[in-house]
Amino acid sequence: MKKSIWLVFAALCILVGFYPSIYFLIDERFGLLNTKSDELLADYFWRIGFYTHIVFGGVALLVGWSQFSRKWRMERPVLHRRIGKIYVLTVLLSALAGIFVGLDATGGLAAKTGFVSLGVIWFFTTLLAYIAIRKGQVLRHQKLMIYSYAGCFAAVTLRIWLPMLIALHKGDFEPAYRIVAWLSWVPNLVVAWWLVQRLGHGSSATA
Repeated sequence: MKKSIWLVFAALCILVGFYPSIYFLIDERFGLLNTKSDELLADYFWRIGFYTHIVFGGVALLVGWSQFSRKWRMERPVLHRRIGKIYVLTVLLSALAGIFVGLDATGGLAAKTGFVSLGVIWFFTTLLAYIAIRKGQVLRHQKLMIYSYAGCFAAVTLRIWLPMLIALHKGDFEPAYRIVAWLSWVPNLVVAWWLVQRLGHGSSATA
């Protein structure tokens, strides 16, 4: 990965990783919460699910990008393992919460199916990656973690695509959200598949 691309990738992960903090600094009727009904916002369990999803998802995004640096992995293997454990734990919590929150996604069945599917894929690729490394299956672990972080990176791509889709739909949020429920992560998995193929043929898929 070229250094310029790597720097952009890292910067996006860090910026969006800190994005959930905005919900604690200003009026919470901000961003996606502004599209939710008062009834849903009053639901105690939904609120727990929402904040669990964005906080732990933000942490996963913040720490996960560094795991793809070969230099850091080779020079600091202990740190790599510790960060990896944080990533796995935060993903599993965020993904489960995301599946729960996704059941009430704005935009109807299309949006709900898209976000729930993302949550399921994110959860299981991460869990299987952890199981693989516990068994000493390094290459399988690396491949699954590429898919896992592709799901995590949906937090970034969603925020890139959504404003453009809203503009294309002349300010109408719901049809844009139905599309981004899939567009935010399906292309990411296609890129992940390409990287996995390179990794499987002995080429580097990391910086």
